[in-house]
Amino acid sequence: MPIPLTFEIHHKSKENAARTGTVTTPRGSFKTPAFMPVGTRATVKGLTPQQVRSTGSEIILNNAYHLALRPGDEQIAKLGGVHKFMRWNRPILTDSGGYQAWSMADINKLDEDGVTFKSIIDGSMIRITPERSIEIQNNLGADIIMAFDDCPSSVAPQTQNLARRRHALTSRDGVLTEDAHEKRLLESLDRTARWLERCASTHAKPDEQALFGIVQGGTNLDLRARSVEQVCSVALPGYAIGGVAVGESPDAISNVVKYTAKLLPEEKPRYLMGVGYERDLLAAVTSGVDMFDCVLPTRNGRNAHAFTRKGQLHLRNARFKDDEAVLEEGCTCTTCASGFSRAYLRHLYASKEMLSGILVSMHNIHHFQSLMVDIRAAIRDDSWSLLIQRWPVLQEGQKLTQTHTAQEPV
Repeated sequence: MPIPLTFEIHHKSKENAARTGTVTTPRGSFKTPAFMPVGTRATVKGLTPQQVRSTGSEIILNNAYHLALRPGDEQIAKLGGVHKFMRWNRPILTDSGGYQAWSMADINKLDEDGVTFKSIIDGSMIRITPERSIEIQNNLGADIIMAFDDCPSSVAPQTQNLARRRHALTSRDGVLTEDAHEKRLLESLDRTARWLERCASTHAKPDEQALFGIVQGGTNLDLRARSVEQVCSVALPGYAIGGVAVGESPDAISNVVKYTAKLLPEEKPRYLMGVGYERDLLAAVTSGVDMFDCVLPTRNGRNAHAFTRKGQLHLRNARFKDDEAVLEEGCTCTTCASGFSRAYLRHLYASKEMLSGILVSMHNIHHFQSLMVDIRAAIRDDSWSLLIQRWPVLQEGQKLTQTHTAQEPV
């Protein structure tokens, strides 16, 4: 039987748990640690596949839930699969829809068999079970597919840091005491384990698509250990750390990832879902994580925020009105290499021109891919001090504009 994914480790750091490697899929390989731009609806917002590739991206993420709603997974299968559909001929990973059960808690109902959603398109009721999630992903044809999991809030719903999330979660789950929330976490990881068994038994293309399991447990390390044991009892090509960046603090994210990553099989790729700020990525890499995804490069790009090695630029600010400099001196992205100035970009945003988001999104994705290149070099050469010098945004005490719910809003 053909193997849908292989993972070769090339270098291990002498200073921490970081490693470099190569993941190989039927549609090509990608170097790790790897950052995956998010193309939720079979498009990285505003960019052509060629533009995404020019940023150094080797793999992207699509979302099963959104593509099942429109145009439909069967329609995409009829048209030759998601690679042909969106004209991206390199690896693709699909998220299962489990995260949407958390992010859209106000319009869904969770039970032991699955989740019933109210469609954001026409209001109809959509049912996703572990079996249906795998069917959708088999139809889409991604190279890496994710198990359907029960993703709970990492903190009690009423203590969420974002008002929309707080309202959505309390609408569905109610106000939970600390004990009740711990019970909910335990319920979620046991359900996730049961759903994983159903996903694995339903998977119709195990020789073409690599199925990854997802570890849950919130910020409770004992529950994380239990979930690792449950999920890794199913032999899979790779494993993911889920249920982070869902309301907890940066320190809590780091603690959970550092503890959990070392428990996952060393010879399999480890994927941290939905975390994307630079210091969070570095902390995860040094804990032994290999793969990442986040919407931040394009979401912030559409909202006039450009990432640089020294921190974010807020391009609507008046101080950029006469600024002829490019976004970052020495940056080799298409936007900077073409000489587009900060003043010009500010003008585009002020004029509501779509080119603004396109140019800054390209720069932002390139920024994160450049960080991955330098991190891989630091692992290979054990040159961590040089990495920190080249990337001031990674330094302790650096003030960052962060809301640690970095995944797709819907």
